[in-house]
Amino acid sequence: MLCQLSINNFAIVRFLELDFKAGMTSITGETGAGKSIAIDALGLCLGNRSDANTVRPGASKTEVSARFTLHDVPLAKRWLEDNDLDAEDECILRRTINSDGRSRAYINGNPVPVTQLKAIGQLLIGIHGQHAHHAMLKSEHQLNLLDSYANHKLLLDSVSASYQRCKQVENQLKQLEQAQHERISRQQLLQYQVEELNEFNLGLEEFDEIEQEHKRLANGTDLIERCQAGLHLLTESDEGNIESLLNKVTSIADTLQGYDDSLAPISTMLNEALIQVQESASEIESYLSRLELDPEHFAFLEKRLSTAMQLARKHHVSPDKLALHHQELVAELAELAGDESKLDEIRMQLEASQKAYLTNAQKLSQSRSRYAKELDKLVTHSIHELNMPKGKFSIQVNHDPANIAVNGCDNIEFMVTTNPGQPLQAISKVASGGELSRIGLGIQVITAKKVATPTLIFDEVDVGISGPTASVVGRMLRSLGESTQVLCVTHLPQVAGNGHQHMFVNKFNKAGSTETSMQALDKDQRVNELARLLGGDVITENTLANARELLQ
Repeated sequence: MLCQLSINNFAIVRFLELDFKAGMTSITGETGAGKSIAIDALGLCLGNRSDANTVRPGASKTEVSARFTLHDVPLAKRWLEDNDLDAEDECILRRTINSDGRSRAYINGNPVPVTQLKAIGQLLIGIHGQHAHHAMLKSEHQLNLLDSYANHKLLLDSVSASYQRCKQVENQLKQLEQAQHERISRQQLLQYQVEELNEFNLGLEEFDEIEQEHKRLANGTDLIERCQAGLHLLTESDEGNIESLLNKVTSIADTLQGYDDSLAPISTMLNEALIQVQESASEIESYLSRLELDPEHFAFLEKRLSTAMQLARKHHVSPDKLALHHQELVAELAELAGDESKLDEIRMQLEASQKAYLTNAQKLSQSRSRYAKELDKLVTHSIHELNMPKGKFSIQVNHDPANIAVNGCDNIEFMVTTNPGQPLQAISKVASGGELSRIGLGIQVITAKKVATPTLIFDEVDVGISGPTASVVGRMLRSLGESTQVLCVTHLPQVAGNGHQHMFVNKFNKAGSTETSMQALDKDQRVNELARLLGGDVITENTLANARELLQ
């Protein structure tokens, strides 16, 4: 419940500190006095848009704060706890606007973004403006009114979640389908390239091996000649080969070692050198015995090497990386084949999510139809009380599974007849301005009773209503005030007289500037204000008597 509103330097308000009570509070004042100014200021605390024009001329900033008690508002308490803004059973919203237009917002003294003011504000206050009945002509608003009355939030959340899931899967499918043409072209190219490389079938290390073997066979004759020349020098030359010369010098060293032991290492090294020469010669002989100059094998190697280099140029890789590139292409081709199966999987997911959405939408539609019948009776009874005794109200809920939306598949239309014998028609085609305002007010009051918002504000919603109908409106709002705090800005004495308390707005000039004040009226002051509303500037005993009667 709203307990207190403080306003500093807002428009023509210098300073106001207002205390509010439970029940229905009537707010009246002369035309142009600024009856709605407190509600406009409160809107800043609820996250409404602000600008520098809200700052009172000559002031550096506007500051508005609203204090609420949360004894019977569990949703608001939970929201504050979830956002680490809890202050036990109280919530203070504050907003400042500098003269340059910069704005700051606070919840329980903590700086917050304006979006958080809006979020908590929706749980604390519901505002019904004087033009709300015009919005009722729109199908979307009619749907919101019905859903507010039905209060089936879980069903709405289920439909919204399944709708979002459908859209998510649809987007995935769309992206895959858009890429399908490119994927098919790429797949065809890869298929050709992989088949070509499969046919060549080059092993991972094969190119280096081919290159090495080709190099050996290409230089085979030179290898044989040079190996034979080496053998000749090592062991076969009759003119003195290395082996025979080492044998001679080794024999000399052995003799010298007999004379001096310090020469033993020399003898050892020479013997080791002799062994190395003999082993080298043996290795060369073995290599020559294995070396075969096969022209056919050489031609095969040369062709394979040439093909590998051609394919490498074609695929823009180095020849030694061709086999690895082949493996990468095979993997990419397999992945593209997997994309096709993924496309089928996404189609199945979309079908399942659409089925889930339609199931949830059907449940929501059934709930709407049930509450629509209930609301039909209540609104029809309400408009009978509001001086439309032959009127009839009906809500048509048309379920169309092809009409997929975030809030279900239903088209809602408010139907009404105001004269006996006339068929039900769309409210936009039948109701006059006055009838529309009465129907709209009846719906607002009825739906407000079902909403858990602790404070409701009705800002001149009785425009276009007068006489006995105004008395009924006043009683309806007072009845609503028995269970919910109601603030009602009105110009009708029949409505104002039904308030549990009454506040008067006055505009005056002080020191050459305009100011607005608001004060709570006692019983005698209420009589005078109601008399003013009844009779204008001239207050007579008759108007005073009528005013006292209204208060009874």
